[in-house]
Amino acid sequence: TLISMIVTGLVSYFLLTPEYKSSTQILVNQTKEDESVYNYNEVQTNVQLINTYSVIIKSASILNNVRSDLNLDISLSDLNKKITVESAQNSQIMTVSVIDPDPSVALQIANKTAEVFENEIKDLMQVDNVSILPLADDQENQAPISPNPTLNIAIAAIIGLFIGIGLAYLLEYLDNTVKTEQDIEKLLNLPVLGAITIIDQNFEAKAKGGKNGRMRGIS
Repeated sequence: TLISMIVTGLVSYFLLTPEYKSSTQILVNQTKEDESVYNYNEVQTNVQLINTYSVIIKSASILNNVRSDLNLDISLSDLNKKITVESAQNSQIMTVSVIDPDPSVALQIANKTAEVFENEIKDLMQVDNVSILPLADDQENQAPISPNPTLNIAIAAIIGLFIGIGLAYLLEYLDNTVKTEQDIEKLLNLPVLGAITIIDQNFEAKAKGGKNGRMRGIS
């Protein structure tokens, strides 16, 4: 267990590259002149469009513009893996998140992806119902989302404990050495008539010395 915890701690702190996550949010909602009018059908249409928008955001046409605008030296496939699009059920808000070892790069990709999508969707689907929600500016100073050394060490402790217990039972099961009288009876199929105990020589010497001392005292 201790070895597992130490190795996991060293790997988490010194070998794994920290990764940071930045996000931006996109509101899917048709602009209205009269904001007081609530049209349920329009809202449902916007919600249903989010599934389509989630695919378009990670399409090659959008990501290619993001890569060229930011001068990123990565493939479209690698850029696609960095980006995730999420939306709560029946929500008109999409969250575009980017994970990268550099927090500033993650924030730039997230913002640029949302910006390119907002511009391109007008031509792709002939709609104007997308707007970017402002987010906090301190995302570059956030802590890394991975690795999580504390969680990794805790998991390693549990795994190491189970491995240690299993190894102990395995060694005990494979151990065929003779240790007790019962082992002898089982091995030879003969009864044990007696046992000779081991006498400590130092104890025997002390016992003799004490006896001689008492005898001298009597004489």
